[in-house]
Amino acid sequence: MKKLSVLVILFVLGLSFNTFAQSADFFATKWEISVAGTPNGDVKFVTKLERKDGKLSGELSLPSDPAAPKIPISNLEESAEKIVLYFSAQGYDLSLDLTKVDNDNLKGTLMNMFEAKAIRVKE
Repeated sequence: MKKLSVLVILFVLGLSFNTFAQSADFFATKWEISVAGTPNGDVKFVTKLERKDGKLSGELSLPSDPAAPKIPISNLEESAEKIVLYFSAQGYDLSLDLTKVDNDNLKGTLMNMFEAKAIRVKE
């Protein structure tokens, strides 16, 4: 009986560790971000967020214009359920707030004005 209890405890701890590891790197993946209704029309970005030295970083690219230079993310804030990307585009400093909807979707706003959605890109 004692062996069974130890096995059950180890199993539960293993599940807890696996869940924590997945949630800690939830945002560290490739995302396709759509922003609706900007002055330049609807915009799509693609970003691959990576964790380096414990910090999340990345850059944005425009899939509609592969020759366009990538837009560096100057700052990034994250919590368990939300991420905020800061970047500059067309001379403006912008912030993009995204909140977790489910395992593959985020929703939020660009500058608290334009609706934004992100979908995890499965590779």
